[in-house]
Amino acid sequence: MAHAVTFELIKRCAQSGARLGVLHTPHGDVPTPIYMPVGTQACVKAMTSRDMHDVGTHILLSNTYHLSLRPGEKLVEKAGGLHRFMDWHKPILTDSGGFQVFSLSDMRKITENGVSFRSHLDGSSLHMTPESNVDTQQMLGADIAMALDVCSAYPTSDADARDAMDLTHRWARRAKRAHTRRDQSLFGIVQGAFSRELRIESVKTLSDMDFAGLGIGGLSVGEPKDLMYDMLDAMQPHLPEDKPRYLMGVGTADCLVEGVLRGIDMFDCVLATRVARNGTALTRSGRLVVRNAVNAEDFRPIEEGCDCYACTHHTRAYIRHLIKADEITGAHLITVHNLRFLLRMMEEVRDAIRNDRFLDYRRDFYAQFDQSVAFNRGTEA
Repeated sequence: MAHAVTFELIKRCAQSGARLGVLHTPHGDVPTPIYMPVGTQACVKAMTSRDMHDVGTHILLSNTYHLSLRPGEKLVEKAGGLHRFMDWHKPILTDSGGFQVFSLSDMRKITENGVSFRSHLDGSSLHMTPESNVDTQQMLGADIAMALDVCSAYPTSDADARDAMDLTHRWARRAKRAHTRRDQSLFGIVQGAFSRELRIESVKTLSDMDFAGLGIGGLSVGEPKDLMYDMLDAMQPHLPEDKPRYLMGVGTADCLVEGVLRGIDMFDCVLATRVARNGTALTRSGRLVVRNAVNAEDFRPIEEGCDCYACTHHTRAYIRHLIKADEITGAHLITVHNLRFLLRMMEEVRDAIRNDRFLDYRRDFYAQFDQSVAFNRGTEA
């Protein structure tokens, strides 16, 4: 079966080797490298579909685990699929939900057949197999579905990493056989924990299965950033040139820059929206805690030069007031800024690659950025 989603490599930056490309999908083209906002429950928190268009979103994520629990894939299918249900007519990717299930370590059991777990909503017993997971994603109808994988914890032993990777590969074969929807593509997920040898083996094994693209899972799970970068360095020479590369759950500004340098095309993370609801904005120099008292009489925008609605219409003092007063508009405005910050940054990254100056861009970025920023992954419930 021909892939519904294909990747076109436009060029490599002569200065850095970073990739510029286009992801062709049934719901439109996506320029890469790209940051993908996370709409776990068929909604990016505090944002409407119109807001997502306004901040420059090309593709967003929803989560299979959460949507299967509420409202259920059958209802979404009855509504006409995820695009119609959430009124988003650009591309969508659905994560398998594997990371969320495997994070429920005291509520789940992994077997060869699949994973048994309890709902975080009501404690009911549930079972997920690679086939049932694919069936759910086909009913949701996103452009890109992800195969169910086994995510290793950090740290983990080489033996446990091998077992998880081998099971991921067996599940990937089953998922690929089960996937039949012609207007949707399936990505496999590379595992191997923090072993260079296992990571390379996983890339080669999944590449031979001819998925439409490869997700890189099991990173950004608590390890030092340098270790994550080392794993990306190990995998990069072995990743298929003609397939998109998706680094899962990674989305701080510095990790985006470093991922692009290592040949990554797609990123996602809940960080931008999660910290916004705590009164924290992302800026060129790092995090700005808007709710802090120092901003009480600061009548500047969150960030000078930002073209988002929050920065062109409101001040730090006003947004701080909203946050302190528990007004939901405060969270909305910072979310608007944070998403636009990352999406605009990726526009600049693509322009730098196009003009063969990505290393210059990276140098200028670090001249401003506070590298003490932590990175997070996960899904917003």
